[in-house]
Amino acid sequence: MQKHMTTCLNCGFQESASAFVDHLMVCPSCGYHIPMEVLQRIASIADVGSFVEFSGEMRSANPIGIDGYAEKLAQSQQKSALTDAVVTGRCTIDGKPVVIAVMSFLFMGGSMGSVVGEKITQAIFTAALEQTPVIIFTASGGARMQEGIFSLMQMAKTASAAALLDQLKVPLFVVLTNPTTGGVSASFAMLGDVILAEPGALIGFAGPRVIEGTIKQRLPDNFQKAEFQLEHGFVDAIVHRSQIKSTLSYLITSHGRFNKKNVSKQIIQDTDRHQDLLENRSRPKEILQDSIAKIEQLAKNYMPATERSPWECVKLSRQQGRPGTMHYIDMICDSFMELHGDRCYKDDPAMVGGIGIIDGRPVTIIGNRKGSNLRENVERNYGMSNPEGYRKALRLAKQAEKFHRPIICFIDTPGAYPGIEAEERGIGEAIARNLREFSILKTPILSFIIGEGGSGGALGIGVGDKLYMLENAVYSVITPEGFASILLRDHSKAQEAAEAMKMTSRDLKRFGIVHDIIAQVPEGAHADPLFTAKRIKQTIVRDLDILCQKKSETLVRYRIRKIRGIGMFEGTSSWWEPLLQVFKNIEEQA
Repeated sequence: MQKHMTTCLNCGFQESASAFVDHLMVCPSCGYHIPMEVLQRIASIADVGSFVEFSGEMRSANPIGIDGYAEKLAQSQQKSALTDAVVTGRCTIDGKPVVIAVMSFLFMGGSMGSVVGEKITQAIFTAALEQTPVIIFTASGGARMQEGIFSLMQMAKTASAAALLDQLKVPLFVVLTNPTTGGVSASFAMLGDVILAEPGALIGFAGPRVIEGTIKQRLPDNFQKAEFQLEHGFVDAIVHRSQIKSTLSYLITSHGRFNKKNVSKQIIQDTDRHQDLLENRSRPKEILQDSIAKIEQLAKNYMPATERSPWECVKLSRQQGRPGTMHYIDMICDSFMELHGDRCYKDDPAMVGGIGIIDGRPVTIIGNRKGSNLRENVERNYGMSNPEGYRKALRLAKQAEKFHRPIICFIDTPGAYPGIEAEERGIGEAIARNLREFSILKTPILSFIIGEGGSGGALGIGVGDKLYMLENAVYSVITPEGFASILLRDHSKAQEAAEAMKMTSRDLKRFGIVHDIIAQVPEGAHADPLFTAKRIKQTIVRDLDILCQKKSETLVRYRIRKIRGIGMFEGTSSWWEPLLQVFKNIEEQA
């Protein structure tokens, strides 16, 4: 009987498939770590018979109605024997209980959509509730473009879950495997208390081809590899696959109080009372569609009269001469003092921040900054921030929290800068940290998308209590050109892509992601900037009069609850989350 052979993807060495499995899918010739299937991975670290899956019934919906997505899901399910790109559950490692989540690159490139974001979040909350460590093995190309803005928002959801875990002092261990890029690397993957990586794993925010296309030069051979990330301080250790289980076992033991059952009885008793507020049940497709129809009907009463096509909105959002962050600061502030620097490396001219006075109230203002001409755009990187920009934004946000100043964010960027230096200095980590920290800042946050809302670069200053969009602004997981190139396989179909992506203010309000739309004159904000600025100022004054009366703990709980509810998937989940009440108790004790 002929043996089934496996070939090393790196050196071409061949051996029987069973022998490769015995070697944990590590090539005995060159040491290359071949990607493992999910069940193989679980078997390699879990005590025999200890793994029990949860949340396995969830299925991806098609929230923005992309043609062919259902067929792609079915193909991936058949190919991988999984329901989606992550498996979550409980197990023991050397007798110690843990919650684990293992991602599969085999399922649509490990891309994160609503199901992946929800399952990762539920795994984190389960670990926090049970006071056991959570271990996540990542393998992902980033956001799932077929789910559009819903995919992007999973970055905020998982990062805010990690923030709650951090408050409860429950350890999060992350193992980065090949590859870990995009929205996963800029959210929960870089928020571990300890971050391990397998040898040679590709780890970064922007993909190598995107960076090469931006800088027009060949990248170094080890660029974005695990060894590169270790050298630049973004992983704690590179661990051979054969040592992963023993390393995790050591970390679990050394992080102390993992087995304390200190969740109060009162919280459990309060579950029924809070259930209507705290549950985030997935719903059958027909119920989701009915809910969307009702939302659409209600939203009609509030939609601005002018309705441009998505592609027209894209072009307007990029138009030279459209008012930017500094224009609005000048028009709505009584006074403004700009503050510079991230206190780690340098200042970033693509991100502006400082202290302003609006209607007599001190506020901190943070915003993307494009140029008004070619020279300024080159100086400001066309509004694409490096890590320093996001770290400056976080420094100013923390300062605002310290002195009880509300935060106003103006978003206008095609995305974070995809360059060698940005990766060296940790662009993914910087965005991930902002997502986590902004979700728990104890001060009101209002965000306004005033032009382009491009992917994680926009989301990095976009987590807050209320999100508004100018009428002709756009917000998306990727540019229409990128969407057309990857999914439609034709860069010239950007206009068609914009229609499919559901990226306009009308779409985002219909989905409940945007609180409301700021009207503009029919020609656009550039035709009458003062008209738009007055409406932004009215919104800020009105909202801050309300939000500043609320307790900071209440703001944080509602902010997290809002983020927690974003996503569409099918199936039935009995999940409930007393964690927000736990969080409230911690805040009150503090």
